[in-house]
Amino acid sequence: MSYQALYRVWRPQQFMDVVGQEHITTTLQNALLQQKTSHAYMFNGPRGTGKTSAAKIFAKAVNCEMGPASEPCNECDSCRGITEGKIQDVIEIDAASNNGVDEIRELRDKVRFAPSSVKYKVYIIDEVHMLSTGAFNALLKTLEEPPKHAIFILATTEPHKIPLTIISRCQRFDFKRITNQAIVNRMKLIVDEIDVQVDDSALQIIARAAEGGMRDALSLLDQAISFSADEVTIEDVLTVTGSVSQGFLTRLAKAVQDKDVSSGLRVLDELLSNGKDPSRFIEEFILFYRDLLFYKTAPDLEETMERVIDDEFRSIADNVQSAEIYPLIELLNKTQNEMRWTNHPTIFLEVAVVKLCQFETNHDLSGQISQLVSKIEQLEQDMEKLKSVEPKVIVKEVPAKQEKATPSPEVPKKKPSKEDIIANEVLTKATKDALNLVRSNWGEMIDRLIRSHSALLTEADPVAASNSAFIIKFNHEGHCVMANSNTHFAESVTFALQELTGKKFMVFGVTEKQWLTIRSNFLKVK
Repeated sequence: MSYQALYRVWRPQQFMDVVGQEHITTTLQNALLQQKTSHAYMFNGPRGTGKTSAAKIFAKAVNCEMGPASEPCNECDSCRGITEGKIQDVIEIDAASNNGVDEIRELRDKVRFAPSSVKYKVYIIDEVHMLSTGAFNALLKTLEEPPKHAIFILATTEPHKIPLTIISRCQRFDFKRITNQAIVNRMKLIVDEIDVQVDDSALQIIARAAEGGMRDALSLLDQAISFSADEVTIEDVLTVTGSVSQGFLTRLAKAVQDKDVSSGLRVLDELLSNGKDPSRFIEEFILFYRDLLFYKTAPDLEETMERVIDDEFRSIADNVQSAEIYPLIELLNKTQNEMRWTNHPTIFLEVAVVKLCQFETNHDLSGQISQLVSKIEQLEQDMEKLKSVEPKVIVKEVPAKQEKATPSPEVPKKKPSKEDIIANEVLTKATKDALNLVRSNWGEMIDRLIRSHSALLTEADPVAASNSAFIIKFNHEGHCVMANSNTHFAESVTFALQELTGKKFMVFGVTEKQWLTIRSNFLKVK
């Protein structure tokens, strides 16, 4: 076959071609220039980030006839021979298929022989974590004290499976995921060289689908070029990668914002009819709301967002509060986890869309709280006015023979706190049925909360409830302060209880000492 895949044709041949790993290539280049190369290296990182490519470049550089140099010349017989795979002193071993003790013993026996055509023997062991325990033991002594002419480069995606005795004998380099922008820049260079027209937005979609791997990105680009006719468009890339266009996500987000269940389900049905994967779609939708949250809270980080910020996106962002986005992401994330363990992920996705469109935002709850706070402030103002009015003293005549009683000094009444007023509001409307409803769903509600929120309720109990609010008694004052000061905690509890009971409760916390005082005062008044 005369045609070669793009990732093979454009495989890096110099350190400068290894994208996104400058922290590693600079260190290796300095070591080559200073002739301080080690006998063993470990290259760790996700797939497609340049581990084996960097290993082959290092093998060429250390054996280059023009060395010591920071880059292989790719012109001498050694460099060309290693590139073409003709030099037997640079050995690539696939540990996935050669993971037994016998293969490593054979390697150990042959490593003692001097190289035949270059200065160093370089052993590149790919997926080294696949070696068996016996194979690692056989490799250990050789790796610790190899001959002067041998260099080992171990490549792996799972370093936690490698014995610490092996890791401690290597210089470890951690390859990181390549940024989307770096992948796009590399693909632009390639498409310019091969003279193919590709839309810039299409390259962004490919980079996002590649998840930080350059090899995956070039494979998708190769597939998109084969699929398209004259120019690679966004539609071509969406078809090849299975990604969802921003237009669909925007339409669905608009339906959620307008609480239009019919429109939301129609958009979802259209997506699934086009062959989009439900799991891929929900991941894209989570990223959409993630970008929405970033745009609302940190607009200066626009370059870290996954999508183009257009007018429709801005319109949705302008009509949503940041606090409303958190529970939407939590609901989508929960649905994504449930979809992984079912044979019918589409059903879970459809239910999630219905829930999103029917999701009650915190506007109503916030309004109730605002009204309650306004009433409290009005009461405080009225009390201040009453204090400023001088009391009229009524003098009662005392019979001549009766001694005038000495008036007892007035004890100033303690000004009721906001907590007392709110608690009294709840207690006035409290019912036993409402409290039993909260208590019967209390345990399951705690299980639905995130760990930091559920931890606050480990020693707390609901003690009173009306049809719209309930009081939580905390045994620890610190937990009570944290709960009352964290608006996200109250929203999460309200949302979880609403899912379980169908009712929306406002949450209010008091300490055990406060509750005893509030309850006692309420009973006295009553």
